[in-house]
Amino acid sequence: MLDGNELKYVADCVESGWISSAGPYVDRFEEAWAAYCGRRTGVAVSNGTVALEAAVRCLNLRPGDEVIIPTFTIISCALAVIRGGAVPVLVDADPDTWCMDVGKIEAILTPRTRAVMPVHIYGHPVDMDPLIALAKHHDLFLVEDAAEAHGGRYLHGWREEEKTWQACGSFGQVSCFSFYANKIISTGEGGMALTDDPVLAERLRAIRNLYFGLKQRFSHVEQGCNFRLTNLQAAVGLAQFEKIEDRLEHKRWMGQAYQERLGRLEGLSLQTIRSWARPVYWMFGVVIDERLGKTAAAVSDHLASKGVMTRPFFRGMHEQLALQNMGLFRGERYPVAERLAQQGLYLPSGPTLTRVQLDQVCDAVATIFE
Repeated sequence: MLDGNELKYVADCVESGWISSAGPYVDRFEEAWAAYCGRRTGVAVSNGTVALEAAVRCLNLRPGDEVIIPTFTIISCALAVIRGGAVPVLVDADPDTWCMDVGKIEAILTPRTRAVMPVHIYGHPVDMDPLIALAKHHDLFLVEDAAEAHGGRYLHGWREEEKTWQACGSFGQVSCFSFYANKIISTGEGGMALTDDPVLAERLRAIRNLYFGLKQRFSHVEQGCNFRLTNLQAAVGLAQFEKIEDRLEHKRWMGQAYQERLGRLEGLSLQTIRSWARPVYWMFGVVIDERLGKTAAAVSDHLASKGVMTRPFFRGMHEQLALQNMGLFRGERYPVAERLAQQGLYLPSGPTLTRVQLDQVCDAVATIFE
C-alpha cells in the first residue's frame, strides 16, 4: 500500500542522484525506526534474512555452539544460525499463541548453548520476561526476530507490580526486522537490525558493507557481505513509517473483526491473545479441528472455490528436507508445530481489506461447517 510520501521521496532520490546505498534517507529511516522501537541504533540491510544472519555473526559464535530457535517459523532463522557457524536447536510451539514454548527451553539447554532466538509469530509477542531471566541466568545472547511484529507491544514485568509496555524489537542484544512487501511497512525488499550496543552496531555496519577497512578501505580483516539497503528503498520505508499508526489501526480493526465473526465457530481455533500482548495481526490465522475430517489444504481448496485465497502456515524446521540433508533434526518430532502446519492457514489480511471483503471471507469460512 503506497499512499503516503513514497513517490515524493523516491523522486527526491532520483533528482539528487542518491540512488545507491549511500544517501540521507538511509540515515533517516534507520534513526526513525530505531527510535520508534526504543533502540539506540538501526542498521538497514537488504532483507530480513540477512538482518538475522548479520546479528548471529556479531555474536562471534564458534563451531558447535548452539542457538535455540522455534521449529514453527520461517527457514530464515535456521539459515542465519547455520551461516553464522552454529547449530540450530529446536523448541516446539505454544499451542495457544503459536510462538516458541518458553517453558520448554530450560530442558534443552546444554553446555554449548549460546543464544536464543524468539520469533513473534504472526504479530503476537513471545512471553519475553521468563526468556530474559533465563538468558541472564545462563549468560545467553538474545537475538529477537520481530519481522512479523511491526508496532507490537509486550507488557514487560507483567507478573510484577511495576510493568511497562515495551516495543517488539527492543529486546536482547540485537533485534531484527523484515520490510518485505507483505509486512506492515515495506521497502519492497529490506530489513534492519537494531541494537543498543555501540560495538555491535559498528560490527553490524562492517558486516553489511563487505568489512571495508576504516583506515584502508580495501584492507579486509574479516569476511563481510553486501547486505546494503539502497537510498531509494529507504525513502519508501520512511514514507511507509510515517503512516504506521494508520496501518496498525487497520490491522487491529481487522483482527478484532475476525475474532468477533469467527471466534464463535466450533471446530475453528484462533491464536490466543494474551493479556500481556498487544499483537498487530500481521496475518490472521485459523486452525481447523481434526474432528471435522478436513486438513487445512482441503479447506484452502474449498475457500478458493468461494473466491477466497488463503496461505498455509509455516512447516516446522524439523520437517525441512534441506535441513535434514545436512544431518539436522532427523527423527525429531514436535507435535504442536506439526499440527499447526497440517491444520493451520491464514486468511486475507492485507492493508486494503475492507469490511465487505472481510464479511465475504467469514461467510465463506462458515460454509466449511455446512
